[in-house]
Amino acid sequence: MELDPTKMKDWEVAEAAEENMKPVAQLAEEMGLQSDELIPMGHKLAKVDYLKALTRLKGPPSAKYIDVTAITPTPLGEGKTTTAIGLIEGLGKIGKRVVGAIRQPSGGPTFNIKGSAAGGGLAQCIPLTPFSIRLTGDIDSITNAHNLAMVALTSRMQHESNYDDARLAKSGLKRLDIDPQRVQMKWAMDFCAQALRNIRIGMGGKMDGFEMDSGFQITVSSEVMAILAVATGLKDLRERIGRIVVAYDKKGNEVTAADLEVDGAMTAWMVDAINPNLLQSIEGQPVFVHAGPFANIAIGQSSIIADMIGTRLGEYHVTESGFGADIGFEKFWNLKCRMSKLVPNAVVIVATVRALKMHGGGPTVKPGIPLPREYMAENLGLVEKGCVNLVAHIETVKKSGVRPVVCINSFYADTTNEIKLVRRIAEQNGALAAVSEHWLKGGEGAVELAEAVVQACNEKNSFRFLYDLETPLRKRIELIAREVYGADGVTYSDEALKKAKAMEADPVSKTLGTCMVKTHLSLSHDPDVKGRPTGWELPIQDILVYKGAGFIVPVAGAIKLMPGTASDPAFRRIDVDVKTGKVQGLF
Repeated sequence: MELDPTKMKDWEVAEAAEENMKPVAQLAEEMGLQSDELIPMGHKLAKVDYLKALTRLKGPPSAKYIDVTAITPTPLGEGKTTTAIGLIEGLGKIGKRVVGAIRQPSGGPTFNIKGSAAGGGLAQCIPLTPFSIRLTGDIDSITNAHNLAMVALTSRMQHESNYDDARLAKSGLKRLDIDPQRVQMKWAMDFCAQALRNIRIGMGGKMDGFEMDSGFQITVSSEVMAILAVATGLKDLRERIGRIVVAYDKKGNEVTAADLEVDGAMTAWMVDAINPNLLQSIEGQPVFVHAGPFANIAIGQSSIIADMIGTRLGEYHVTESGFGADIGFEKFWNLKCRMSKLVPNAVVIVATVRALKMHGGGPTVKPGIPLPREYMAENLGLVEKGCVNLVAHIETVKKSGVRPVVCINSFYADTTNEIKLVRRIAEQNGALAAVSEHWLKGGEGAVELAEAVVQACNEKNSFRFLYDLETPLRKRIELIAREVYGADGVTYSDEALKKAKAMEADPVSKTLGTCMVKTHLSLSHDPDVKGRPTGWELPIQDILVYKGAGFIVPVAGAIKLMPGTASDPAFRRIDVDVKTGKVQGLF
């Protein structure tokens, strides 16, 4: 069956492609995995025993390491994961042995606005349905591990409120004296459920729990998810879970998962989840799908473990970072690479004419509403003006010491003159540039991009971090705000300033990275401000500590850890063919 994305929906392309996909055992053998390193999950996908694989694959990584990021996107997204899969297919098309690693999609966006994160057109990761729903249960394991910590916390608070010290001692417990006003975690679920952001729990009698304010956060914002992304092995994961700060006591001391004696049981939920999932592109290249933290409220990276395996098996290893270079790439650069000790050879910035027009002053782009006519006709003025956003992201990547490759992700309404203009501006600002038609043509359409990436990988770079861990917290925040976002400075709420000063006085802060929380829809903290904002300051409203993941988390602007479901969510169009059992309409 001919795959024509102009006549088929993405899920229909994926369903047709799955008829000819490689058995997962063949895929693993071709990429260099041994049979005992594969944990089959049916015929089409598997987990990889990370410990067996990395024990055998000793020595330094051999693959060229490539990160795919983007300009500041429209709410529709600019095809970053589609480009990552397209690049994987393009490198395969020019004869390179390539491995990919992308994030597992959250049920929140999959059933809400954005749909699945498998790519699109002829640049997709398959099989689509397990990729998008359940996969091998990793997100369920994270949800359960996270909620087990909340069970341990709330039950402990109930018992301490009902029992005296002697009664607690009979159970082998000492009083933790937890402050109900300083509980750091909420309950987790992997949907966008704004009605559960703020709730009251424990209502009833003393047998019904400790009454207090609580709420839910989306699973991908959980510190347990972040730990899965950055852990280098099960021992590391176990130790990190023990360091999770669940709450504080009434004297201001930390109450950790280890203090609650729940860290071992939480890790038990994660024993299988730590092994990466192996899927494939439509054209049969291996793709790891592992971990799925958002980039605006978390680290936004697939797992270090997947990269450690991929960089030892392929000639090229392609990964992607969430949202724009100000968010996902900045965290890849200063957090993930610092923790993994892997150094990128190339960075791809995905740009679309559509997004550039928006940044140039074009009308508002909204999901579910047809694009205004300005996006469907040539308008060089809007494109040129909007390229200030592209230039900002080029400059960010260059500050890491790596020369970026701008991928002009081609849409059918783009004109030759618009594409030429974007290419010229990208090259004038020190980037390589390539047009890619991977959505329409798969690997064949990404050959120019693949060749540009190979060229970039062959160039020497001088990779360096924006800050070292000796840099005080507020100085780090200011460096990110000025050098990456383009702010004139930083302001702090009274509470955030108090926390920043306390953390700077704590020697442990020098072992923690800085994971910013900020909107992905603007270089600034205000999602409505497009282009390249000037004359503004970054407001830090709060500072969180994820000691298990190894982050200090400054929160800029109004960010919620539980997104909301829109009025026209994707779940209205998802169904099952009751004759075949196949899921339809995923995106």
